Amino acid sequence: MRIALVGAGAFGEKHLDGLKNIDGVEIASVISRNADQAAEVAARYGAPHSGTDLAEVLAMPDVDAVILCTPTQMHAEQAIACMNAGKHVQVEIPLSDSWADAEAVVAKQQETGLVCMVGHTRRFNPSHQYVHNKITAGEFNVQQMDVQTYFFRRKNMNAKGQPRSWTDHLLWHHAAHTIDLFAYQSGKIVAANVLQGPKHPELGIAMDMSIQLKAETGAICTLSLSFNNNGPLGTFFRYIGDSETYIARYDDLVNGREKAIDLTGVTVSNNGIELQDREFVAAIREGREPNSSVGKVLDCYRVIGELAQSLEAQDGWS
Repeated sequence: MRIALVGAGAFGEKHLDGLKNIDGVEIASVISRNADQAAEVAARYGAPHSGTDLAEVLAMPDVDAVILCTPTQMHAEQAIACMNAGKHVQVEIPLSDSWADAEAVVAKQQETGLVCMVGHTRRFNPSHQYVHNKITAGEFNVQQMDVQTYFFRRKNMNAKGQPRSWTDHLLWHHAAHTIDLFAYQSGKIVAANVLQGPKHPELGIAMDMSIQLKAETGAICTLSLSFNNNGPLGTFFRYIGDSETYIARYDDLVNGREKAIDLTGVTVSNNGIELQDREFVAAIREGREPNSSVGKVLDCYRVIGELAQSLEAQDGWS
């Protein structure tokens, strides 16, 4: 299977690192805004082609699939373009920055029947898979999730500390991870509230946000997000359930008393991004819908769209 990567930034390289561990997969091309960067990354990962234009890849008949790690604002349009060209596509989170665009991508997937998957990595991390397996087996039910998503990012920088060409967003990007995961672990979300702090004078986005969710099962979730936190970076999940408490930190898991839980055998890898890419490849090969397909994660964007409307109304009150 020949896969093209579009967007050779910090997260794009994580996908390339994951793909090189999957048998029968070749990197066909690396596309980036910067031609020199694209060529350098392509050479490092053995891709025979590089460039600056997605259209080049979509015109290549030997490209089977595309992974999009481009700015949020381009995701929906580019995912649709890939499917129009007959390519399977995995688009990094978030699928879009509007509910209407999310619906348009789903409609295109249904029209073409191609695999269209969204990078909701939390569904694949071994820590969250362990909890999900407990839920599926009837051994654990979520009563409450308490989640902190914290960064120290007062300038437009990516995960490698390099300048970004676009502005990140707490609601449409970072909250999407938790909103989808909460629904995945607890059931359809039936109530949601949001508050945000002051907007950054240069970036134009809120740097702090608080979200409350309730699932149809009665489980609740409290999510705190910040770009202002000068401390440990990342997202930390506390599952409070009817039989145990779990704390997930990316691919690691402990119980409520910080005792490590052995995740050996839960998955074939301890790397959530690699597991995500393995699912993408397997779904294409097996002709099936993947976990985190655009259809399965769509409801997350319904909730985010409703929260965005709430924030717009709140802006009108000030």
